[in-house]
Amino acid sequence: MPASEPMAAPFRTRLTDLLGIEHPILGGGLMWLSDARYVAALANAGCMGFITPRSFASDEAFAEAIEVCKDLSAGKPFGVNLTLSSRPENNQSVQRWTEIALAHGVRHFETAGYRPDGLIGTLHAAGAIVIHKASSIRHGLAAERAGADAIALIGMEEGGHPGVNELPSMLMGALAVGQFRVPLVLGGGIGHGRQIAAALVQGLDGVLMGSRFLVCEEIGAHPDYKAHLLTCDEHATVRVLQSLGNTWRVLRNDTAHKIEALERSGALDHAAFGDLIKGTTVRDGCYATGDWNQGMLSLGPAIAFAKRIEPLSSIVSSLIEEARNAFQAHAN
Repeated sequence: MPASEPMAAPFRTRLTDLLGIEHPILGGGLMWLSDARYVAALANAGCMGFITPRSFASDEAFAEAIEVCKDLSAGKPFGVNLTLSSRPENNQSVQRWTEIALAHGVRHFETAGYRPDGLIGTLHAAGAIVIHKASSIRHGLAAERAGADAIALIGMEEGGHPGVNELPSMLMGALAVGQFRVPLVLGGGIGHGRQIAAALVQGLDGVLMGSRFLVCEEIGAHPDYKAHLLTCDEHATVRVLQSLGNTWRVLRNDTAHKIEALERSGALDHAAFGDLIKGTTVRDGCYATGDWNQGMLSLGPAIAFAKRIEPLSSIVSSLIEEARNAFQAHAN
């Protein structure tokens, strides 16, 4: 795009065309938090979010969440997250969740994890669109060959599971442009519109965000936890569990410090960490009660951009305005 023609909001890219959304922003699936209200808020703000079936106690609750999201989003597109584990015993529910989502009309999916080929084939057979999330260019290219309709590349700054990747997001994005045929999305450490503009200038088709949205009103976490997030800066997160090959970027809290100590002492299997790494500790110990020292709380440094608790639509409006201002400043 010529510098004399700054891109106006909304930004149209191959991603917005593929998904039928207004803004090139994806809200990544957040364990325990990507429920109907939050995902519908993303849809209504012109973005796309993904319900996480692993967050629900039963298939019936997951199916109900899809129906509630359909009502709240008034026909706007949204998706479902399907994450494949490296341990086959943890994937037994994925086929069932896939069938439930398809039966309830979902046709957009965020896949992640190991060997997505068969899952992508199943989803395509049902006429669905698949965005595969990968933590390396190599794995992203493999997913593209398997038929993924778009790729989301995740850098080391991602809150949650960035894999063993040591590359920062912007570097990986710059390296990836030109290597992929399908729309390419960048995630990890993104929380300001300037970064969205930078991604688009590089030739990427959009961004994937999570941590920046944790302080929106629609996120179903305790207000005390959200209040703590507003005090966090870019140094408030830490990567742990690298000793297990399961790197996890989380809030720097008492739980993370205990895990670091266990790793230093030589702990090398999941059992050694006990309840410290259980997902239900996060759900019951923080999201429900506000005690932010309880559990492995997935979080990236983009939380530093969060200044207030506000509706998700307000966050998105600010991001788009910031991105537009960045383009205009460049044009001038």
